[in-house]
Amino acid sequence: MEYEEARQRIFDTLTKKQKSKSKFYFSDLAKILEIKPRDAKKLINKMVEDGTLEYWSSGSTSMYGLKGTGKQAHTEHED
Repeated sequence: MEYEEARQRIFDTLTKKQKSKSKFYFSDLAKILEIKPRDAKKLINKMVEDGTLEYWSSGSTSMYGLKGTGKQAHTEHED
């Protein structure tokens, strides 16, 4: 899967689910991409680097979300 196709698929899916959920586990994103976890990790990391996704961790849980969405973004005064 090419990066742009993966990026668009993640963006579209997370945008549709944004009203009910703003953060997603890695396994959720890998299922959306329908590729092996190792390949998904590379694409997801690249999306974090380019600002499409943001990484969030509570210390025990790691999740991803669209940049600037969710309660966390508002409480931390992010753009």
